[in-house]
Order: sequence, then structure tokens, then C-alpha cells
Amino acid sequence: MAKRGIELIMDASLNKSTAFTEAERQALGLVGLVPDVTESEDLQLRRVLLQLGHKTTDLDRYIYLVNLLDHDETLFYRTIMSDPMRFLPIVYDPTIGEACLKFGHIYRQTRGMYLSIERRGHVREILRNWPQKDIRFICVTDGGRILGLGDLGANGMGIPIGKLQLYTAAAGVPPQYLLPTYLDAGTNNEQYLQDPLYLGLRKTRPATAQLFSFVDEFVEAVQEVFPNCCIHFEDWTGVDAVHLLQRYRDKYCVYNDDVQGTAGITLAGMINAVKLKGTKLTDEKYLFLGAGSAGIGLADLLCSALVAEGMALTAAQAQVYMFDVQGLLQSERTDLVDFQRPYAHRHPPTTDFLAAIESVKPTTIIGVSTIGGAFSQPIIAAMSKLNERPVILALSNPTEHAECTAEQAYKWSQGKAIFAAGVQFPPVSYNGRTYLPGQANNFYIFPAVGMAIFATRAIRVTDAMFIEAAAAVADQVSEEQRQQGLLYPLQSNILETEIKTAARVAKLVFDSNLARVDRPADMEAFIREHVYKPEYPTLA
Repeated sequence: MAKRGIELIMDASLNKSTAFTEAERQALGLVGLVPDVTESEDLQLRRVLLQLGHKTTDLDRYIYLVNLLDHDETLFYRTIMSDPMRFLPIVYDPTIGEACLKFGHIYRQTRGMYLSIERRGHVREILRNWPQKDIRFICVTDGGRILGLGDLGANGMGIPIGKLQLYTAAAGVPPQYLLPTYLDAGTNNEQYLQDPLYLGLRKTRPATAQLFSFVDEFVEAVQEVFPNCCIHFEDWTGVDAVHLLQRYRDKYCVYNDDVQGTAGITLAGMINAVKLKGTKLTDEKYLFLGAGSAGIGLADLLCSALVAEGMALTAAQAQVYMFDVQGLLQSERTDLVDFQRPYAHRHPPTTDFLAAIESVKPTTIIGVSTIGGAFSQPIIAAMSKLNERPVILALSNPTEHAECTAEQAYKWSQGKAIFAAGVQFPPVSYNGRTYLPGQANNFYIFPAVGMAIFATRAIRVTDAMFIEAAAAVADQVSEEQRQQGLLYPLQSNILETEIKTAARVAKLVFDSNLARVDRPADMEAFIREHVYKPEYPTLA
């Protein structure tokens, strides 16, 4: 039975607020329950922008927009998609970091599913409580490593919520097919365990075997309850992230954005960096600061791209060096986990990153350390002495965790650096020239890959899809933009960027025989047919 009256108004996916027509008010029992006017979406948007203008912080704007989403989904997406450069940093990074830290304090209304490890054995029944029965994407975290902020437990639920909003706002994946999920296995964050407003289990995290058994039950239950669903793992601790991806990737439709999405967007930046330098990816030597899931995933995808350009895998791995809290990864170290060993080369031990630069002589340094300011002036100066155009990628977020700022990179390198960061920095003026630093943000990659999976109903997600997405994103930056320092397309046109990227990934899906639908004649038109538009439906 179709919803009517106040029940319809309370459904955010159907509510039109002040945009119900007279015919709809009469037919659906809405007379007197909404103001007796019919406003256009443009007029509603004007009111939203007016109200946002009275908010004094981005966290207040985030809370307002989430409240809008809880009541009027269409107007929320109309707002976000009207000005992505303005609103994506509010609904996601960097504001989402502060929102997660305070999630239990700013919580208004449930969104998504909360699955507790104490309900093992019942995950299938719990998933069936979700009202939408055709779920195509679940973004799931255990809150183990949220952004660069560490173990936030249940407060990390803000990340799956925000990530899936980007599927829709950046790439047009229809929101009704998306389900944010938190797997609650406890937290080791003592601050939250003592916080009376904390929303998760008040117990410390279990042994890995117990956690993985719980995740196994969840992944298998998803196959049964939502058979067309792709599982997007997000912000798990580094070792778990890599091992869970290895555990499921060849059997189910899954991917990990921290491992593959971060790698894809960084590869896109490197493609444009070597275009600027007039070199090839295979000519570069890379040194990572950070050797967790993001760094290893990035290195693995980079090596896959180098292999695609003709290098042997061992030769590609020999071009990549990594440095973690214990120093340079080298072959004599006994504390390395399995996925780090391909990047542990014969080299004298060192715990000094500057000394590692002077010894390894990289052309590119990539920061995935979450250590704010780790790329100091001596480090940038050393890179500039070694290279005519040093590539400096400071990818950690939120802003206070960036390894260096754009201004520091350009000024300390005397304008030589090719720079991008994981957060957006403002333009930098140096020696009469204005540089436009790019943001190596995963939202260029994973929503587009998601749209390609959604449209093709792909049965698996492969690294090749992320390499193709990286190339597609890179190709949409003009030579003029590269000369200004941009390694990524402008965010103001992100939907078009992602549609074109999704079309190229979808072609690869069909070429790889991974699609569950018939191949279209026009791939971009095929993607556009699936794009969500934030427009109210006619209800009567």
C-alpha cells in the first residue's frame, strides 16, 4: 500500500516538503500537513543556502545537511550536487574527521545498519531487517583506523555514511541501493569506552581470529540476503585491511578503498606528474613514508601499472622503497608482515627518513604516514637537490595530518615541486607565479568504479579497474591545467569527470567478461542512463 499523509512526509526518500503539488496534497492526504504552497526545487535550494549561511562552522553545516538528508533526500542531493567544490569538503573530508570524533555527541537519527559481534549467528536475520531489499553496495567499517585518527569504534560510522553519499553526489549512483554498515567488535579507545554518550560496545577488540570469523559470517550473509551487492571495505586497521581483501577478493564482489582507491588516485597523479616531467612511470623511483595498508596497496597497484608498461614485477618492486616507524624496509628486518616483504630490499638500515632520501635517491616521495609535518624543509630541500622536478605527494588526512602543506612544498623547493595532497590546499603564489595544488582524493576514483559496477552488475572487482580509472581521471586534466600544477580535474565538474571515468571502467568490465548485463553500443550513454538525478518524482 502506497504511503500517505504523515507517513509519506516522514519518508525522506519520498518527502517533497514544500514542493508537493495541489494534486498530490489532495490525493495523498497532505492538505494541512505541509504549507499551502508549491515551491520549486530551486526555491527550496535558496532557503537551504540561506540557512547554511547562518551556520558558523563546517561541523554545524555538516549537522544541518545530515538533518536535511534525514528529512528530504532529494533536496539534500540537489544541494550537494549544485556546488561540489563547496559541499564535498563539508559532507566528507576534512569535516568528516571532526564529525567522527564527535559522532556520539552529534547523533540525531539512525542511518545504516549496526551489527554487533555479540549477535554472531544471527547476521542474516538482522540484515533482513533493512527495508530496501535490492542493495547493490554496502560500505562497511569496524572503525579500527578512521582516516588518520586511529581507532574510533562506533564513531567511525560517519565514514560509511559519508562514502556512500559520495557514490551518489559524485557519480550518480542512486541512493536507494546503498547501505552504510558498522561491524561493532568493540574499541581499544579508552576515551570512548568511558564516554557515556558512546554508541558502541563497551569492550576491547577481540583476537583477529574472532574478528575474521565475524566478518566471514557477515560477507556470506550478504551473498544470501543481497545477492547483487558489492562490499566496500573502509578504514580497517592496516593488516586487517590487506588480509581481508586477500581473503575475499577472488570469491566475492569486494574491494577496499583504502588499499585500491587510494592507490588509484595516487597513480592518476603520478601519470600526470610524469607527463609534466616528460618521463615515464617506469623511469621513476618511489619512496613511501608509511608502509601500512594504504602504502602497500598503492605500491602494489603502482607495480601492476609498471608491469603493464613492460617491466617485470621484480624490477617494478625494486623501484619502490618504503619507510615506516621502524625505519627503512630492508631485507634484514624481522618485524615485517607478509605483504611488506616484496619492498624490503638489500640496503643498510636507517631510521632517518632524510638519510634514506640521500641514499635511495628517489624522484618521488609519497606520504601515507598520518604524521603532520613529516616532510620537513630539509626533506623537501634534499628532494629538490636530487631532482629538477621532485614529486611530493602528501596524502595523509585530515589537514593537520598532511606531511606538508602546498605552500611549504612550493617555497621550500623554490617552485620546483610537483605537488598534491590528500586534502585541498588553497592556491600558492611564489616568485610571481600562482600554483594550483591538486587534491589526491579517492572521491575521483571509488564512486566512478562504483557506478561502473552498478551499471554492469560486475561479479568481481579487479585491480585493473582501478588502474583504468586512474588513467581515465588523469586523461581529463589538460596540459594547461598541468602547467598550473593541477594533477587532477577540477572538482566543480566532478559528475562529468566520473561519468567519463565510469564509462572506461565499464568497458573494461565487459572486455574482462565480468558483466552480468548485455554490452551496450554506446558505453557513456549506457552509464548516463543509470545516473541519479536529484529531482522529485510525481506522486499523484
